Amino acid sequence: MKFFQKHNSGKGFDIRGVNKLEEAFQKMSGSEKFVTLFFAFLMLLSVLMFLGQINSHIVVDIPAHGGELKEGVVGFPRFVNPLLSSSEADRDLTILVYSGLMRATPQGDLIHDLAKTHSVSDDGLIYTFTLRDDIKFHDGTRVTSDDVIFTVGKTHDTIIKSPKRANWEGVSVEKISDTEIQFILKEPYTPFLENTTMGILPKHIWENIEPEQFAFSSFNVEPIGSGPYKVSSVSRNSSGIPEFYSLNSFDNYALGKPYIDKVELHFYSNQDQLIESYDSGKIAAINSISSEVASKIEEDGKRIERHPLPRIFGIFFNQNQAPLFSNKEVREALNIAIDRDRIVEEILGGYGTPITSPVPGGVLNQEILNPETINSIDEKTNSRTEIAKNILEEAGWEFDTDKGIMVKETSKSSLELTFSISTSNAAELKKVADIVKESYEAIGAKVNVQLFEIGNLNQDVIRPREYDSLLFGEIIGREMDLFAFWHSSQRNDPGLNISLYTNIRADALLEDIRTISDKKERKEKFLDLENEIASDIPAVFLYSPDFIYVVPKNIKGLQLGTVTTPAERFLDINNWYIRTDRVWQFFATN
Repeated sequence: MKFFQKHNSGKGFDIRGVNKLEEAFQKMSGSEKFVTLFFAFLMLLSVLMFLGQINSHIVVDIPAHGGELKEGVVGFPRFVNPLLSSSEADRDLTILVYSGLMRATPQGDLIHDLAKTHSVSDDGLIYTFTLRDDIKFHDGTRVTSDDVIFTVGKTHDTIIKSPKRANWEGVSVEKISDTEIQFILKEPYTPFLENTTMGILPKHIWENIEPEQFAFSSFNVEPIGSGPYKVSSVSRNSSGIPEFYSLNSFDNYALGKPYIDKVELHFYSNQDQLIESYDSGKIAAINSISSEVASKIEEDGKRIERHPLPRIFGIFFNQNQAPLFSNKEVREALNIAIDRDRIVEEILGGYGTPITSPVPGGVLNQEILNPETINSIDEKTNSRTEIAKNILEEAGWEFDTDKGIMVKETSKSSLELTFSISTSNAAELKKVADIVKESYEAIGAKVNVQLFEIGNLNQDVIRPREYDSLLFGEIIGREMDLFAFWHSSQRNDPGLNISLYTNIRADALLEDIRTISDKKERKEKFLDLENEIASDIPAVFLYSPDFIYVVPKNIKGLQLGTVTTPAERFLDINNWYIRTDRVWQFFATN
């Protein structure tokens, strides 16, 4: 049977089956036509719904290029240079503009960036890197091993005075080829790979700049690197101070062109100006704001990302200047008396983590106060106070009603529980000091809080070690290298052992941690170190603050994870995206 007959007009085919259906439909009554059309509509709707369900299972959203992010920062950039950056504004731009051999990830790992591969000799002394073949600077110049050698060499220059110098002392570098470099260490140092995240300078731009002029070069404010974003323009005020940077995604970035096309960083003198600009909609992201501001923003339903910073704040005892602290029962009582949860809630608004060890943010999930008393402490302040008093009284301390403090009479001397706490005049630390003072006076101590400008605190108090106790913070790196903070060799300036702590076993553990690559073994050493320090109580550890990041809800792919400085929120910005494309799942995975 023939189903098709061609029209003489040549316009197409006549479908006889369709004609018969049309004739049958015309012969139907009105009600029959209605029922037929109704069921035809239901069948069509069912087919469309079925196809829609199939489509929803085989079509997925994938990141697409496009969009922009406008962010505000307190402070102004001066050294957008991996060797000189010192302010938060410097570091924010540096991490966007530059890239290193390795790059840290939000998960706390290190991945290859400019490097394609690396290897470590069995003795842990030689690190060999091979560069990728297609890496370029923003000006189109190829990145070679010469650029790496030049950058590391500049860290050693005493005239430049790079903050990175200490990381590269005792490290020599050798060129194997244009794409291969070797670093030779004098002794094994497990955290060394972290050093290779340092951004690489383009030698062809910087090599003719004398060390004396290094800090004054225009390339410090109009940088050229090989990172995910390149500087498009710099907007300055009438005084020539940068007000905002406009950056475009770099097509040839080693880890792939970022999805977000444009990033603008706007700079402000203080938090009030920052918040005003945020409220007006001029910027859409801010960070490192006070807990009060963060709470209000969160109440308004805005998106806040947060993560504990690897920083610890505590009260560090100086037994050399205040012999009172050589009495262990005093240190133990002062340790017990502090309600850390109260500090985190009242001062930080909940944006922090109480800590009782030198390892920040509960990294090892340990809580160590004192093996004998930790189980007897509940959440009530008066319980802590009573326990602390009992510790002192059992050691021979008595409350002198005339003096209003605890005293201890010995055959050689009379001790009084009185001392000073030196700290910065920063608002947060002033409030923390008030709570600490209140807690200590509740157990019979007389405490004098001494406030200093941060510059004076560093130069006149910390460096000469002229304090009874010090309420201060320590920034711990990603590799948790605590050597500078607790090894006995670091007791004097420029060492950071501000408790002047000395313990032979702790020294040995700190040295071992630096040379052990096995993560499980390192963790065990860390736990041993924590217990050793907890037993000696050279300091009262208080809290680790959270990094607070207010970011638009339309930013996807953001993983804040482990950040050691606010700038590290941009660690994987190349994976962030705003726009999406819908494609069949087959094409998304191939």
